[in-house]
Amino acid sequence: MTPQASFRASCGALVLAAGGGSRFVGTTHKLLVEIAGKPVVRHVLEAVAASGVSPIIVVTGAVSLEEVLATPLPGNPDVVVTHNDRWRSGMASSLQCGLVVARQRGLAGVVVGLGDQPGVPASAWRQVADTDAPIAVATYHGVRRNPVRIHAELWDQLPHDGDEGARTLIRVRPELVAEVACEGNADDIDTADDVARWQQRLANQGEH
Repeated sequence: MTPQASFRASCGALVLAAGGGSRFVGTTHKLLVEIAGKPVVRHVLEAVAASGVSPIIVVTGAVSLEEVLATPLPGNPDVVVTHNDRWRSGMASSLQCGLVVARQRGLAGVVVGLGDQPGVPASAWRQVADTDAPIAVATYHGVRRNPVRIHAELWDQLPHDGDEGARTLIRVRPELVAEVACEGNADDIDTADDVARWQQRLANQGEH
């Protein structure tokens, strides 16, 4: 096993998929809207699975992902689904919910990403997981986005309430942060217009 593979083996993925998606107007939750024949969150989970980062801890809340996960992910990774009863209180509570599982598994770090960012590729999850800095942040064209790797020694410093996760810690401890240049697109899907843009983007890619 290479040093990077060994390092990644002690690091899990934490996918936050608990929010209500209040800005999305439609007949279903935004995470379940299909893009290119797959629900938004399925794109995310398949990218994580392809990265080799495992276990994959999925935090649910407003909507069940049971149907999305009924079909095993590529490579059949270890997936742990945990429900956040306090999902309405914001992202911080979902992060803490996932960290309970991470602690139970004895992980040395977690790579945290969002369930509504289908353009983040497996390579981004892999590169961030392989970075040995206490905090590793993916960047796209120089802009910090997700996913973010957080070493276990810092988990106690993460917020318990509110709608911020790792950003609070990144602001307070900038000296611990390493940026990781990644390919892909970390745009969130928050509205029906966002879905339409993604559909158009994929259609354009298919023409080339």
